[in-house]
Amino acid sequence: MARPLLVSAAMAALTLPVAAQAQSIGYGDVSGTGGDGPGADAPGDSGSSAKAPRGGSGRNGRAGGKQVVVIPYVELNQIVNAEISPGSDVLTYTQVVAGVDAVVAGRRNAVAASVRYEHHFGWGKRAGDGDTISGVVNGYTTLAPGLTVQGGALATRASGDRGGLGFGGRGVDQGTTKLYSVYAGPSYATQVGDVGVSANYRAGFTKVDQDRNFDNATLGAFDVFDKSVVQIADVSAMMAPGTALPVGIGAAGSFYQEDISNLDQRVRDAQVRGIVTVPINPNLQATGALGYENVQISSRDAVRDAAGRPVIRNGRYVTDDSAPRQIAYDVDGLIWDVGVMWRPSRRTSLTAHIGRRYGSTSFNGTLTYAPNDRSALSVAVYDNVAGFGGQVTRLLDQLPDDFEAVRDPVSGELRGCVSSLNGNGCLAGALGSIRSATFRARGIAASYSIKLGALNAGLGAGYDRRRFIAARGTVLAQANGVVDENYWLAAYLGGRIDPQSGWATNAYAQWLKSDDLLLTDITSVGASASYYRLLTARLRATAAVGIDGSLQPAPLDDVWTASALVGMRYSF
Repeated sequence: MARPLLVSAAMAALTLPVAAQAQSIGYGDVSGTGGDGPGADAPGDSGSSAKAPRGGSGRNGRAGGKQVVVIPYVELNQIVNAEISPGSDVLTYTQVVAGVDAVVAGRRNAVAASVRYEHHFGWGKRAGDGDTISGVVNGYTTLAPGLTVQGGALATRASGDRGGLGFGGRGVDQGTTKLYSVYAGPSYATQVGDVGVSANYRAGFTKVDQDRNFDNATLGAFDVFDKSVVQIADVSAMMAPGTALPVGIGAAGSFYQEDISNLDQRVRDAQVRGIVTVPINPNLQATGALGYENVQISSRDAVRDAAGRPVIRNGRYVTDDSAPRQIAYDVDGLIWDVGVMWRPSRRTSLTAHIGRRYGSTSFNGTLTYAPNDRSALSVAVYDNVAGFGGQVTRLLDQLPDDFEAVRDPVSGELRGCVSSLNGNGCLAGALGSIRSATFRARGIAASYSIKLGALNAGLGAGYDRRRFIAARGTVLAQANGVVDENYWLAAYLGGRIDPQSGWATNAYAQWLKSDDLLLTDITSVGASASYYRLLTARLRATAAVGIDGSLQPAPLDDVWTASALVGMRYSF
Protein backbone atom coordinates (compact mmCIF):
# COMPACT_ATOMS: atom_id res chain seq x y z
CA MET A 1 0.00 0.00 0.00
CA ALA A 2 1.33 3.43 -0.86
CA ARG A 3 0.81 6.57 1.11
CA PRO A 4 -0.76 9.74 -0.42
CA LEU A 5 1.32 11.80 -2.79
CA LEU A 6 1.78 14.76 -0.53
CA VAL A 7 4.46 17.39 -0.26
CA SER A 8 4.34 19.07 3.14
CA ALA A 9 6.02 21.99 4.81
CA ALA A 10 8.02 20.95 7.83
CA MET A 11 8.09 24.46 9.23
CA ALA A 12 5.27 26.95 9.55
CA ALA A 13 7.27 30.10 10.19
CA LEU A 14 6.49 31.55 6.78
CA THR A 15 4.97 35.03 6.98
CA LEU A 16 3.68 37.07 4.08
CA PRO A 17 2.52 40.64 3.60
CA VAL A 18 -1.17 41.33 3.17
CA ALA A 19 -0.50 43.30 0.01
CA ALA A 20 -2.33 43.59 -3.28
CA GLN A 21 -2.02 40.31 -5.12
CA ALA A 22 -3.21 38.84 -8.38
CA GLN A 23 -6.79 37.57 -8.42
CA SER A 24 -7.68 39.58 -5.32
CA ILE A 25 -10.95 41.51 -5.43
CA GLY A 26 -10.66 45.01 -3.99
CA TYR A 27 -13.21 46.21 -1.45
CA GLY A 28 -11.88 49.69 -0.86
CA ASP A 29 -10.11 50.32 2.44
CA VAL A 30 -8.51 46.91 2.69
CA SER A 31 -6.24 46.44 5.71
CA GLY A 32 -2.49 46.80 5.41
CA THR A 33 0.39 44.70 6.56
CA GLY A 34 0.47 43.05 9.91
CA GLY A 35 3.87 44.19 11.08
CA ASP A 36 6.15 47.15 11.02
CA GLY A 37 9.45 46.33 9.51
CA PRO A 38 11.49 43.22 9.02
CA GLY A 39 12.07 40.52 11.54
CA ALA A 40 14.84 41.74 13.75
CA ASP A 41 16.97 38.65 13.88
CA ALA A 42 17.23 35.18 12.51
CA PRO A 43 14.91 32.52 13.97
CA GLY A 44 17.83 30.24 14.63
CA ASP A 45 18.28 28.03 11.61
CA SER A 46 21.62 26.70 10.42
CA GLY A 47 22.79 30.23 9.72
CA SER A 48 21.39 30.68 6.21
CA SER A 49 20.05 34.15 6.68
CA ALA A 50 19.59 36.98 4.27
CA LYS A 51 21.08 39.26 6.89
CA ALA A 52 24.66 39.68 7.99
CA PRO A 53 25.19 37.40 11.01
CA ARG A 54 26.26 38.98 14.26
CA GLY A 55 30.02 38.90 14.35
CA GLY A 56 30.06 37.73 10.73
CA SER A 57 30.74 39.50 7.50
CA GLY A 58 28.91 40.67 4.45
CA ARG A 59 28.64 43.66 2.20
CA ASN A 60 26.28 45.94 4.02
CA GLY A 61 25.79 49.45 2.70
CA ARG A 62 23.21 52.16 3.31
CA ALA A 63 22.88 55.33 1.26
CA GLY A 64 19.82 57.51 0.94
CA GLY A 65 17.56 54.95 2.60
CA LYS A 66 18.97 52.07 0.58
CA GLN A 67 20.06 48.84 2.25
CA VAL A 68 22.23 46.18 0.65
CA VAL A 69 23.16 42.98 2.47
CA VAL A 70 24.84 40.30 0.34
CA ILE A 71 26.51 37.26 1.93
CA PRO A 72 28.11 34.78 -0.47
CA TYR A 73 29.57 31.70 1.20
CA VAL A 74 31.12 28.28 0.67
CA GLU A 75 30.84 25.23 2.91
CA LEU A 76 32.54 21.90 3.40
CA ASN A 77 30.49 19.39 5.42
CA GLN A 78 30.65 15.77 6.47
CA ILE A 79 27.24 14.05 6.79
CA VAL A 80 26.21 10.67 8.21
CA ASN A 81 22.71 9.22 7.66
CA ALA A 82 21.80 6.16 9.71
CA GLU A 83 18.65 4.05 9.39
CA ILE A 84 17.50 3.09 12.87
CA SER A 85 14.53 0.93 11.84
CA PRO A 86 13.44 -1.27 10.22
CA GLY A 87 16.99 -1.66 8.85
CA SER A 88 20.41 -0.52 10.03
CA ASP A 89 22.06 0.98 6.97
CA VAL A 90 24.61 3.80 7.46
CA LEU A 91 25.60 6.13 4.62
CA THR A 92 28.33 8.79 4.67
CA TYR A 93 28.76 11.81 2.42
CA THR A 94 31.08 14.74 1.89
CA GLN A 95 29.20 17.85 0.85
CA VAL A 96 30.60 20.90 -0.98
CA VAL A 97 28.36 23.98 -1.05
CA ALA A 98 28.29 27.42 -2.64
CA GLY A 99 25.50 29.85 -1.85
CA VAL A 100 24.40 33.42 -1.35
CA ASP A 101 21.89 35.10 0.96
CA ALA A 102 20.85 38.66 0.21
CA VAL A 103 18.43 41.45 0.99
CA VAL A 104 18.38 44.61 -1.13
CA ALA A 105 15.89 47.34 -0.24
CA GLY A 106 15.50 50.86 -1.62
CA ARG A 107 12.84 53.44 -2.30
CA ARG A 108 11.89 51.95 -5.68
CA ASN A 109 12.86 48.29 -5.46
CA ALA A 110 13.48 45.42 -3.08
CA VAL A 111 14.54 41.79 -3.31
CA ALA A 112 15.29 38.98 -0.88
CA ALA A 113 17.07 35.79 -1.88
CA SER A 114 18.58 32.61 -0.49
CA VAL A 115 20.15 30.39 -3.15
CA ARG A 116 22.35 27.33 -2.58
CA TYR A 117 24.13 24.78 -4.79
CA GLU A 118 25.59 21.61 -3.34
CA HIS A 119 27.43 18.56 -4.61
CA HIS A 120 27.69 15.49 -2.42
CA PHE A 121 30.25 12.71 -2.77
CA GLY A 122 29.09 9.35 -1.47
CA TRP A 123 31.37 7.05 0.48
CA GLY A 124 30.87 3.43 -0.54
CA LYS A 125 28.80 1.71 -3.19
CA ARG A 126 25.37 2.48 -1.73
CA ALA A 127 25.99 6.20 -1.24
CA GLY A 128 25.79 7.96 -4.59
CA ASP A 129 27.06 11.30 -5.84
CA GLY A 130 24.68 14.06 -6.82
CA ASP A 131 23.87 17.75 -7.22
CA THR A 132 21.11 19.87 -5.69
CA ILE A 133 19.97 23.45 -6.20
CA SER A 134 17.63 25.00 -3.65
CA GLY A 135 16.52 28.54 -3.08
CA VAL A 136 13.81 31.13 -2.83
CA VAL A 137 13.81 34.62 -4.35
CA ASN A 138 11.21 37.38 -4.38
CA GLY A 139 11.25 41.09 -5.15
CA TYR A 140 9.94 44.00 -7.16
CA THR A 141 11.09 47.08 -9.02
CA THR A 142 9.25 50.33 -9.73
CA LEU A 143 9.25 51.31 -13.39
CA ALA A 144 7.08 54.43 -13.09
CA PRO A 145 4.79 56.01 -10.50
CA GLY A 146 2.17 53.37 -9.68
CA LEU A 147 3.74 50.74 -11.95
CA THR A 148 5.81 47.92 -10.51
CA VAL A 149 7.02 44.56 -11.74
CA GLN A 150 7.26 41.72 -9.26
CA GLY A 151 8.89 38.32 -9.64
CA GLY A 152 10.19 35.37 -7.72
CA ALA A 153 11.31 31.76 -7.85
CA LEU A 154 11.43 28.63 -5.71
CA ALA A 155 13.61 25.52 -5.98
CA THR A 156 13.48 22.79 -3.38
CA ARG A 157 13.72 19.05 -2.89
CA ALA A 158 11.41 16.62 -1.11
CA SER A 159 12.33 13.14 0.07
CA GLY A 160 10.21 10.22 -1.11
CA ASP A 161 9.49 6.59 -0.33
CA ARG A 162 6.94 4.29 -1.98
CA GLY A 163 5.21 7.24 -3.59
CA GLY A 164 5.05 9.33 -0.42
CA LEU A 165 6.69 12.74 -0.47
CA GLY A 166 7.56 15.24 2.22
CA PHE A 167 10.17 17.66 3.56
CA GLY A 168 10.78 15.50 6.64
CA GLY A 169 13.54 13.12 5.54
CA ARG A 170 17.18 14.17 5.41
CA GLY A 171 18.49 11.41 3.14
CA VAL A 172 20.91 12.80 0.56
CA ASP A 173 20.33 10.43 -2.35
CA GLN A 174 17.16 8.55 -1.46
CA GLY A 175 14.21 8.80 -3.87
CA THR A 176 13.50 12.50 -4.28
CA THR A 177 11.23 14.93 -6.04
CA LYS A 178 12.52 18.33 -7.11
CA LEU A 179 10.25 21.34 -7.41
CA TYR A 180 11.04 24.39 -9.55
CA SER A 181 8.74 27.39 -9.88
CA VAL A 182 9.06 30.92 -11.24
CA TYR A 183 6.63 33.79 -11.71
CA ALA A 184 6.61 37.47 -12.75
CA GLY A 185 4.19 40.22 -13.70
CA PRO A 186 3.26 43.91 -13.43
CA SER A 187 0.98 45.74 -10.98
CA TYR A 188 -0.52 49.16 -11.58
CA ALA A 189 -2.45 51.49 -9.28
CA THR A 190 -3.60 55.03 -9.85
CA GLN A 191 -6.29 57.53 -8.93
CA VAL A 192 -8.68 58.79 -11.61
CA GLY A 193 -10.62 61.57 -9.98
CA ASP A 194 -12.41 60.00 -7.02
CA VAL A 195 -11.93 56.47 -8.37
CA GLY A 196 -9.04 54.25 -7.37
CA VAL A 197 -8.01 51.93 -10.18
CA SER A 198 -5.72 48.90 -9.84
CA ALA A 199 -4.69 46.01 -12.04
CA ASN A 200 -2.38 43.01 -11.66
CA TYR A 201 -1.09 40.28 -13.94
CA ARG A 202 1.04 37.27 -13.05
CA ALA A 203 2.44 34.48 -15.21
CA GLY A 204 3.96 31.44 -13.53
CA PHE A 205 5.63 28.17 -14.46
CA THR A 206 6.01 25.18 -12.13
CA LYS A 207 7.87 21.93 -12.79
CA VAL A 208 8.16 18.75 -10.70
CA ASP A 209 11.01 16.34 -11.48
CA GLN A 210 10.93 12.76 -10.22
CA ASP A 211 14.01 10.84 -9.21
CA ARG A 212 14.60 7.90 -11.53
CA ASN A 213 14.52 5.56 -8.53
CA PHE A 214 10.78 6.06 -8.02
CA ASP A 215 8.51 3.07 -8.52
CA ASN A 216 6.68 4.18 -11.67
CA ALA A 217 4.18 1.35 -11.46
CA THR A 218 3.04 2.58 -8.07
CA LEU A 219 3.03 6.24 -9.02
CA GLY A 220 1.24 5.51 -12.28
CA ALA A 221 -1.89 4.59 -10.33
CA PHE A 222 -2.65 8.28 -9.84
CA ASP A 223 -0.10 10.13 -11.95
CA VAL A 224 2.35 12.68 -10.59
CA PHE A 225 2.13 16.37 -11.52
CA ASP A 226 4.62 17.29 -14.24
CA LYS A 227 4.42 20.99 -15.16
CA SER A 228 1.96 23.81 -15.70
CA VAL A 229 1.69 27.39 -16.90
CA VAL A 230 -0.47 29.77 -14.86
CA GLN A 231 -1.95 33.14 -15.72
CA ILE A 232 -3.65 35.26 -13.06
CA ALA A 233 -5.11 38.73 -13.59
CA ASP A 234 -7.45 41.13 -11.84
CA VAL A 235 -8.70 44.69 -12.24
CA SER A 236 -10.81 46.88 -9.97
CA ALA A 237 -12.22 50.39 -9.82
CA MET A 238 -13.38 51.59 -6.39
CA MET A 239 -14.84 54.79 -5.01
CA ALA A 240 -14.31 55.16 -1.25
CA PRO A 241 -17.19 55.88 1.14
CA GLY A 242 -17.88 59.56 1.68
CA THR A 243 -16.76 60.77 -1.75
CA ALA A 244 -19.73 60.83 -4.14
CA LEU A 245 -21.95 58.68 -1.90
CA PRO A 246 -22.14 57.77 1.79
CA VAL A 247 -21.16 54.24 0.82
CA GLY A 248 -18.30 53.02 -1.31
CA ILE A 249 -19.09 51.50 -4.69
CA GLY A 250 -17.02 49.76 -7.29
CA ALA A 251 -16.57 46.97 -9.77
CA ALA A 252 -13.94 44.27 -10.10
CA GLY A 253 -13.07 41.32 -12.27
CA SER A 254 -10.56 38.49 -12.23
CA PHE A 255 -9.28 35.75 -14.51
CA TYR A 256 -7.37 32.57 -13.68
CA GLN A 257 -6.11 29.95 -16.12
CA GLU A 258 -3.80 27.01 -15.52
CA ASP A 259 -2.65 24.71 -18.31
CA ILE A 260 -1.30 21.43 -16.93
CA SER A 261 0.82 19.19 -19.15
CA ASN A 262 -0.59 15.97 -17.67
CA LEU A 263 -3.45 14.95 -20.00
CA ASP A 264 -3.70 18.55 -21.23
CA GLN A 265 -5.76 19.63 -18.22
CA ARG A 266 -7.06 23.19 -18.11
CA VAL A 267 -8.57 25.23 -15.30
CA ARG A 268 -10.34 28.47 -16.26
CA ASP A 269 -12.08 30.77 -13.78
CA ALA A 270 -13.48 34.19 -14.78
CA GLN A 271 -15.66 36.47 -12.69
CA VAL A 272 -17.01 40.02 -12.44
CA ARG A 273 -18.54 41.73 -9.39
CA GLY A 274 -20.22 44.85 -8.22
CA ILE A 275 -19.12 45.86 -4.72
CA VAL A 276 -20.65 48.05 -1.99
CA THR A 277 -18.74 49.12 1.12
CA VAL A 278 -20.69 50.45 4.11
CA PRO A 279 -18.75 52.25 6.87
CA ILE A 280 -20.00 51.40 10.36
CA ASN A 281 -17.40 53.36 12.31
CA PRO A 282 -13.88 54.62 11.54
CA ASN A 283 -12.42 51.14 12.18
CA LEU A 284 -15.15 48.86 10.82
CA GLN A 285 -16.71 48.39 7.40
CA ALA A 286 -19.27 45.96 6.04
CA THR A 287 -19.02 44.79 2.43
CA GLY A 288 -21.28 43.12 -0.05
CA ALA A 289 -20.67 41.87 -3.57
CA LEU A 290 -22.85 40.41 -6.31
CA GLY A 291 -21.59 39.13 -9.62
CA TYR A 292 -21.21 36.37 -12.18
CA GLU A 293 -18.63 33.60 -12.40
CA ASN A 294 -17.79 30.89 -14.92
CA VAL A 295 -15.50 28.03 -13.89
CA GLN A 296 -14.56 25.21 -16.25
CA ILE A 297 -12.10 22.32 -15.91
CA SER A 298 -11.33 20.01 -18.83
CA SER A 299 -8.76 17.44 -19.97
CA ARG A 300 -7.95 14.78 -22.56
CA ASP A 301 -7.59 11.04 -22.07
CA ALA A 302 -4.38 8.99 -22.06
CA VAL A 303 -2.96 7.00 -24.95
CA ARG A 304 -4.20 3.39 -24.76
CA ASP A 305 -2.36 0.23 -25.81
CA ALA A 306 -3.90 -2.62 -27.81
CA ALA A 307 -5.48 -4.03 -24.64
CA GLY A 308 -7.04 -0.69 -23.76
CA ARG A 309 -4.67 0.03 -20.88
CA PRO A 310 -3.32 3.57 -20.41
CA VAL A 311 0.29 4.04 -21.47
CA ILE A 312 2.61 5.21 -18.67
CA ARG A 313 6.02 6.76 -19.30
CA ASN A 314 8.33 7.97 -16.51
CA GLY A 315 5.58 7.56 -13.93
CA ARG A 316 3.06 9.71 -15.81
CA TYR A 317 0.25 9.00 -18.25
CA VAL A 318 0.96 9.79 -21.90
CA THR A 319 -1.55 12.32 -23.26
CA ASP A 320 -3.61 11.41 -26.33
CA ASP A 321 -3.51 14.75 -28.17
CA SER A 322 -5.99 13.48 -30.73
CA ALA A 323 -8.65 12.69 -28.12
CA PRO A 324 -11.49 15.18 -27.66
CA ARG A 325 -11.39 17.47 -24.64
CA GLN A 326 -13.61 16.17 -21.81
CA ILE A 327 -15.39 18.50 -19.39
CA ALA A 328 -14.74 17.63 -15.74
CA TYR A 329 -16.32 20.66 -14.07
CA ASP A 330 -18.54 23.39 -15.46
CA VAL A 331 -20.22 25.86 -13.09
CA ASP A 332 -21.52 29.30 -13.95
CA GLY A 333 -24.04 31.71 -12.49
CA LEU A 334 -24.50 34.33 -9.83
CA ILE A 335 -21.99 34.64 -7.00
CA TRP A 336 -22.22 36.76 -3.87
CA ASP A 337 -20.53 37.41 -0.59
CA VAL A 338 -20.88 39.56 2.51
CA GLY A 339 -18.13 40.41 4.93
CA VAL A 340 -16.51 42.74 7.40
CA MET A 341 -13.21 44.58 7.49
CA TRP A 342 -11.95 45.66 10.88
CA ARG A 343 -8.78 47.65 11.47
CA PRO A 344 -8.64 49.22 14.94
CA SER A 345 -4.95 50.12 14.52
CA ARG A 346 -2.12 49.82 12.05
CA ARG A 347 -0.99 46.70 13.91
CA THR A 348 -4.29 44.79 13.81
CA SER A 349 -6.52 43.92 10.88
CA LEU A 350 -9.27 41.39 10.20
CA THR A 351 -11.22 40.52 7.07
CA ALA A 352 -13.87 37.80 6.91
CA HIS A 353 -16.20 36.86 4.05
CA ILE A 354 -18.93 34.30 3.51
CA GLY A 355 -20.70 33.79 0.22
CA ARG A 356 -21.33 31.49 -2.69
CA ARG A 357 -18.70 30.41 -5.20
CA TYR A 358 -18.04 27.23 -7.15
CA GLY A 359 -21.68 26.26 -6.74
CA SER A 360 -21.58 26.10 -2.93
CA THR A 361 -20.88 28.09 0.24
CA SER A 362 -17.41 29.63 0.47
CA PHE A 363 -15.45 31.12 3.37
CA ASN A 364 -12.23 33.14 3.38
CA GLY A 365 -10.50 35.68 5.57
CA THR A 366 -7.29 36.93 7.16
CA LEU A 367 -6.18 38.08 10.58
CA THR A 368 -2.91 39.86 11.31
CA TYR A 369 -1.81 41.11 14.70
CA ALA A 370 1.60 42.58 15.47
CA PRO A 371 1.55 44.12 18.97
CA ASN A 372 5.15 45.30 18.55
CA ASP A 373 8.12 45.07 16.20
CA ARG A 374 9.22 41.78 17.77
CA SER A 375 6.16 39.57 17.35
CA ALA A 376 3.46 38.78 14.82
CA LEU A 377 0.38 36.54 14.62
CA SER A 378 -1.15 35.63 11.28
CA VAL A 379 -4.13 33.50 10.27
CA ALA A 380 -5.44 32.87 6.76
CA VAL A 381 -8.52 30.94 5.60
CA TYR A 382 -8.71 30.12 1.87
CA ASP A 383 -10.96 28.49 -0.73
CA ASN A 384 -10.02 28.19 -4.41
CA VAL A 385 -9.95 25.95 -7.48
CA ALA A 386 -6.56 25.23 -9.06
CA GLY A 387 -3.88 22.73 -9.91
CA PHE A 388 -0.65 22.19 -8.00
CA GLY A 389 1.26 24.79 -10.04
CA GLY A 390 -1.40 27.41 -9.45
CA GLN A 391 -1.15 27.04 -5.69
CA VAL A 392 2.62 27.44 -5.81
CA THR A 393 2.38 30.53 -8.04
CA ARG A 394 -0.11 32.13 -5.66
CA LEU A 395 2.25 31.42 -2.79
CA LEU A 396 5.24 33.01 -4.50
CA ASP A 397 3.19 36.06 -5.46
CA GLN A 398 2.49 36.66 -1.77
CA LEU A 399 6.03 36.22 -0.46
CA PRO A 400 7.57 39.24 1.29
CA ASP A 401 10.56 41.03 -0.17
CA ASP A 402 12.39 40.97 3.20
CA PHE A 403 12.69 37.46 4.61
CA GLU A 404 15.02 34.86 6.03
CA ALA A 405 15.06 31.34 4.62
CA VAL A 406 14.79 28.61 7.23
CA ARG A 407 16.94 25.67 6.14
CA ASP A 408 17.48 22.22 7.54
CA PRO A 409 20.75 22.30 9.52
CA VAL A 410 21.88 18.91 8.17
CA SER A 411 20.83 18.77 4.52
CA GLY A 412 20.74 22.52 3.90
CA GLU A 413 17.37 22.16 2.18
CA LEU A 414 14.62 24.74 2.59
CA ARG A 415 12.42 23.81 5.51
CA GLY A 416 9.36 24.79 3.53
CA CYS A 417 9.31 28.34 4.83
CA VAL A 418 10.74 31.79 5.03
CA SER A 419 10.63 33.84 8.20
CA SER A 420 9.46 37.45 8.27
CA LEU A 421 7.45 39.76 10.49
CA ASN A 422 5.76 41.33 7.48
CA GLY A 423 2.55 39.28 7.33
CA ASN A 424 1.33 35.71 7.05
CA GLY A 425 1.23 32.61 4.86
CA CYS A 426 2.48 29.02 4.92
CA LEU A 427 4.07 26.75 2.34
CA ALA A 428 2.18 23.84 3.87
CA GLY A 429 -1.02 25.15 2.32
CA ALA A 430 0.45 25.42 -1.20
CA LEU A 431 2.74 22.37 -1.23
CA GLY A 432 0.12 19.75 -0.55
CA SER A 433 -0.82 16.87 -2.83
CA ILE A 434 1.11 16.60 -6.08
CA ARG A 435 -1.43 14.52 -7.94
CA SER A 436 -1.74 15.88 -11.46
CA ALA A 437 -5.53 16.23 -11.13
CA THR A 438 -7.03 19.64 -10.40
CA PHE A 439 -8.83 20.27 -7.14
CA ARG A 440 -10.80 22.57 -4.91
CA ALA A 441 -8.61 23.54 -1.95
CA ARG A 442 -9.94 24.70 1.41
CA GLY A 443 -7.84 25.25 4.47
CA ILE A 444 -6.43 27.37 7.23
CA ALA A 445 -2.85 28.31 8.07
CA ALA A 446 -1.65 30.13 11.17
CA SER A 447 1.77 31.20 12.40
CA TYR A 448 3.18 33.12 15.34
CA SER A 449 6.73 34.39 15.66
CA ILE A 450 8.39 36.28 18.48
CA LYS A 451 11.80 37.71 19.38
CA LEU A 452 12.66 37.71 23.10
CA GLY A 453 16.06 39.25 23.67
CA ALA A 454 18.58 36.78 22.26
CA LEU A 455 15.88 34.15 21.60
CA ASN A 456 13.78 33.63 18.49
CA ALA A 457 10.73 31.37 18.56
CA GLY A 458 7.96 30.42 16.17
CA LEU A 459 4.95 28.12 16.05
CA GLY A 460 2.78 27.22 13.10
CA ALA A 461 -0.19 24.99 12.39
CA GLY A 462 -2.51 24.36 9.49
CA TYR A 463 -4.96 22.17 7.64
CA ASP A 464 -5.30 21.73 3.88
CA ARG A 465 -8.14 19.76 2.25
CA ARG A 466 -8.17 19.03 -1.47
CA ARG A 467 -11.11 17.46 -3.27
CA PHE A 468 -9.98 16.37 -6.72
CA ILE A 469 -11.85 17.04 -9.94
CA ALA A 470 -11.40 14.85 -13.01
CA ALA A 471 -13.41 14.05 -16.14
CA ARG A 472 -15.44 10.87 -16.24
CA GLY A 473 -14.51 8.49 -19.01
CA THR A 474 -10.83 9.40 -18.78
CA VAL A 475 -7.98 7.67 -16.99
CA LEU A 476 -8.09 10.30 -14.23
CA ALA A 477 -11.73 9.48 -13.41
CA GLN A 478 -10.52 7.36 -10.48
CA ALA A 479 -9.27 10.56 -8.81
CA ASN A 480 -12.60 12.40 -9.16
CA GLY A 481 -14.04 13.10 -5.72
CA VAL A 482 -10.97 11.80 -3.84
CA VAL A 483 -10.09 13.89 -0.79
CA ASP A 484 -6.51 14.34 0.46
CA GLU A 485 -5.98 16.03 3.81
CA ASN A 486 -2.80 17.44 5.30
CA TYR A 487 -2.60 18.43 8.98
CA TRP A 488 0.69 19.96 10.07
CA LEU A 489 2.32 21.44 13.13
CA ALA A 490 5.81 22.94 13.46
CA ALA A 491 7.94 24.96 15.86
CA TYR A 492 11.41 26.46 16.10
CA LEU A 493 13.46 27.94 18.92
CA GLY A 494 16.98 29.35 18.75
CA GLY A 495 19.22 32.19 19.73
CA ARG A 496 22.68 33.46 20.55
CA ILE A 497 24.88 32.22 23.34
CA ASP A 498 27.37 35.05 22.89
CA PRO A 499 28.44 37.28 19.97
CA GLN A 500 30.44 34.38 18.47
CA SER A 501 28.07 31.42 18.91
CA GLY A 502 24.46 30.36 18.76
CA TRP A 503 22.10 27.40 18.67
CA ALA A 504 18.83 26.38 17.01
CA THR A 505 16.19 23.66 17.34
CA ASN A 506 13.12 22.82 15.31
CA ALA A 507 10.45 20.13 15.30
CA TYR A 508 7.51 19.14 13.13
CA ALA A 509 4.60 16.71 13.01
CA GLN A 510 2.43 15.92 10.02
CA TRP A 511 -0.63 13.78 9.44
CA LEU A 512 -1.39 12.82 5.84
CA LYS A 513 -4.77 11.29 5.05
CA SER A 514 -6.57 10.19 1.90
CA ASP A 515 -9.87 8.45 1.24
CA ASP A 516 -8.30 6.76 -1.79
CA LEU A 517 -8.61 3.04 -1.04
CA LEU A 518 -5.23 2.38 -2.69
CA LEU A 519 -3.42 4.64 -0.24
CA THR A 520 -2.67 4.53 3.45
CA ASP A 521 -2.56 7.29 6.03
CA ILE A 522 0.79 8.16 7.53
CA THR A 523 2.27 10.29 10.28
CA SER A 524 5.66 12.00 9.99
CA VAL A 525 7.57 13.51 12.91
CA GLY A 526 11.03 14.93 13.27
CA ALA A 527 13.37 17.24 15.14
CA SER A 528 16.82 18.74 14.73
CA ALA A 529 19.33 20.78 16.70
CA SER A 530 22.42 22.73 15.65
CA TYR A 531 25.26 24.72 17.18
CA TYR A 532 27.61 27.15 15.46
CA ARG A 533 30.65 29.12 16.53
CA LEU A 534 32.54 31.84 14.68
CA LEU A 535 36.23 30.96 14.59
CA THR A 536 37.09 34.22 12.81
CA ALA A 537 35.03 37.07 11.42
CA ARG A 538 34.45 35.03 8.24
CA LEU A 539 34.88 31.38 9.25
CA ARG A 540 32.22 29.46 11.14
CA ALA A 541 32.08 25.88 12.44
CA THR A 542 28.75 24.05 12.69
CA ALA A 543 27.55 20.79 14.25
CA ALA A 544 24.00 19.47 13.83
CA VAL A 545 21.92 16.35 14.51
CA GLY A 546 18.44 15.30 13.44
CA ILE A 547 15.95 12.47 13.68
CA ASP A 548 12.93 11.69 11.49
CA GLY A 549 10.18 9.11 11.82
CA SER A 550 7.53 7.83 9.43
CA LEU A 551 4.79 6.10 11.46
CA GLN A 552 2.74 3.74 9.34
CA PRO A 553 -0.28 1.51 10.02
CA ALA A 554 0.22 -2.22 10.51
CA PRO A 555 1.47 -4.41 8.97
CA LEU A 556 3.89 -1.82 7.59
CA ASP A 557 6.99 -1.04 9.64
CA ASP A 558 7.73 2.39 11.03
CA VAL A 559 10.81 4.02 9.50
CA TRP A 560 13.25 5.98 11.68
CA THR A 561 16.44 7.66 10.52
CA ALA A 562 19.07 9.74 12.29
CA SER A 563 21.56 12.15 10.76
CA ALA A 564 24.51 14.26 11.83
CA LEU A 565 26.71 16.94 10.32
CA VAL A 566 29.97 18.68 11.11
CA GLY A 567 31.25 21.38 8.80
CA MET A 568 32.81 24.75 8.12
CA ARG A 569 31.40 27.82 6.36
CA TYR A 570 33.44 30.71 4.97
CA SER A 571 31.51 33.91 4.23
CA PHE A 572 32.97 36.44 1.79
